[in-house]
Amino acid sequence: MPRAYTSDLRAEQAARTRERVVRAAAQELTEHGYERTTLARVAARAGVSLETVKAHGPKRALLLAAFELTFAGSEGQESLGERPEGRSVAGTTDPGEFLDGLVALVAAANERVAGLWSAFTSAARSDDAVAAELDALLERRRTDLRASVDVLAAHGFRPRAPRDEAAESLSYLLAPEGWTHFVAGAGWSGERYRAWLRDGVVRLVAAPPEDDADA
Repeated sequence: MPRAYTSDLRAEQAARTRERVVRAAAQELTEHGYERTTLARVAARAGVSLETVKAHGPKRALLLAAFELTFAGSEGQESLGERPEGRSVAGTTDPGEFLDGLVALVAAANERVAGLWSAFTSAARSDDAVAAELDALLERRRTDLRASVDVLAAHGFRPRAPRDEAAESLSYLLAPEGWTHFVAGAGWSGERYRAWLRDGVVRLVAAPPEDDADA
């Protein structure tokens, strides 16, 4: 048993170190962008050695890990909808409450990740490996959003276009660039941004159950 305890303790310590490094990378990338972020600066911010950071690198790997952790709360390819908070929203039976929950979930994630998203897309223009990671991420996102259209329909919303087209409209509306444009750029409040998102989903993606205008 002592060996198992020691092994578990080491694994827990390693996980904590990993998270500290990834969070430090997220902060550096958000503040300084991909090109100006160095592993040495990440190490200094995380309070660990450069060798420790290199063990979790390279920089492009830290960028992807930082994005996943910041956007969804943990590393991995699970979508927001597959995580506990997403499942809680999907389990809401009232259509209006469901849409409010969906909008709030996405708005909060976009606020967290907007700076990192800018670093990610910028890096993809000059680094083929990052570009490949971005392409894979966007393809997973399209799959997730097609599923989101299905969930909207399951809650009584009527898609205003075929499934794939509705998913692309939803992708445009829910992209982090929207938060950057309206909140960071135009000075909108979070409440106003969420209202814009909700209105956009209803007008462009799926009509709510009580809307008979298109019936």
